[in-house]
Amino acid sequence: QLQIVESGGGLVQPGGSLRLSCAASGLTLDYYAIGWFRQAPGKEREGVLCISSSGSTRYADSVKGRFTISRDNAKKTVYLQMNSLKPEDTAVYYCAADYRPDDRNYAVLNANEYDYWGQGTQVTVSS
Repeated sequence: QLQIVESGGGLVQPGGSLRLSCAASGLTLDYYAIGWFRQAPGKEREGVLCISSSGSTRYADSVKGRFTISRDNAKKTVYLQMNSLKPEDTAVYYCAADYRPDDRNYAVLNANEYDYWGQGTQVTVSS
């Protein structure tokens, strides 16, 4: 059973940066696509970025040019680097894993595709 724990959230001023980490335990990450999702109060959960096990990435338009995703399979960790943060980025950020052993290029921003979820970490962008 794969377990996921997010960390790195907090309070940051507009224009600032944060790096979130998604640490997995229990199984190797080698065949999992990883997605970052977020949910703001009163809004639906939305996909932010995802990365396939081969390293292919997809970004939501709202974060292109500001957020990047990377993975270190040896450390079983995926990172979300968030720069130029805006108040509208305020949300609980979730990491999720999708087991894809037959297609290492597959990764999508559809939450329904993901099997394992972390508990989330709060990101607040405010002055």
